[in-house]
Amino acid sequence: MMRFMLIGVVLIAGIIFWNYSDNFTKGKNLQSKPFISDSTKKQGAQMDDKIIKTDEEWKKELTPEQYRILREKGTERAFTGEYWDNHELGIYICAACGTELFESNTKFDSGCGWPSYFEPIDSSRIIYKEDKSFGMTRTEVMCAKCGGHLGHVFDDGPPPTGLRYCINSGAMKFIKKEK
Repeated sequence: MMRFMLIGVVLIAGIIFWNYSDNFTKGKNLQSKPFISDSTKKQGAQMDDKIIKTDEEWKKELTPEQYRILREKGTERAFTGEYWDNHELGIYICAACGTELFESNTKFDSGCGWPSYFEPIDSSRIIYKEDKSFGMTRTEVMCAKCGGHLGHVFDDGPPPTGLRYCINSGAMKFIKKEK
């Protein structure tokens, strides 16, 4: 059953991307129009192992900085996060629930001061939501398993996707690849 649900999610994501692919070729950017519609009900609801905790439970498990970023949609100052300049091989996981989110081979230096990636390990592990805070429209990215705020995605990244997932270091933990 899970296999068919995963195939369905992949097909839906492909259709959504195909429908919005004209935005990339016509030079539109994500700040004026999100490339993916709100997926909080689609992807998050399909996860059987979704984590739901109270604020008090999260406060006990996370550091104050992790809680501020993941649960209150905060951000760290540019060039201050632990991973913005990390060049080691490994995997970045959600600091709240351990979901594997990004591989180091998709990380690139965007110059923005936050860790940047051109694609997640698996798009079903990310929830996309329109964010109209601070007088602009952006696409927020969240962990599909626990709903934690990770950062935002923009369409000014490198090939092959042209995307820049701009992620807070405080929302992640890094697992170094063993040699």
